[in-house]
Amino acid sequence: MSITTRQGDGGNTRLFSGELVAKDSPRPSTYGDLDELVSILGVARNFCRHDATREAILALQRTLFILGSEIATSPAGYDRLPRRIDAQLMAELDRSRDELEARIVLPRSFVIPAGSPAAAFLDLARTVARRLERGMVGLHRTGDLPNDLVLVWINRLSDYLFLLARSEEDAITPLKPT
Repeated sequence: MSITTRQGDGGNTRLFSGELVAKDSPRPSTYGDLDELVSILGVARNFCRHDATREAILALQRTLFILGSEIATSPAGYDRLPRRIDAQLMAELDRSRDELEARIVLPRSFVIPAGSPAAAFLDLARTVARRLERGMVGLHRTGDLPNDLVLVWINRLSDYLFLLARSEEDAITPLKPT
């Protein structure tokens, strides 16, 4: 089996659930943002100094594939999904975020990304997660992403990415010099 069909696609793609849609429609645009997020997290993971951060990022990347399957599936095909974002995944994210927040000192002002390569890439991942969230909100509003938990999960993910970035910084660069 080849990765290339060699037939061209006329600007269309198939969803996981089988429907043919335009590549520039909201669903492929949104899961394209998710793909970008997973890739940026991979770069961040390679720069991390702490094993715990690398493991946390890998766990997030795996969960993002679960989220991606939901985004790439029409509501009619949800019964084909082996797993969805659920209360267990929500609790895992909340627990990880709470544990990290208890261990680090939060900055008292806005932070300029660049405290370390890993932190900078984690901050970039956070901004892509916010863009992904905006796309997901649009899909949810039209009924194309019916799982309410996905919006809560993606919103909390960006908070967690902020904390992961701060945990990897050599020094925080505040907005205003001290």
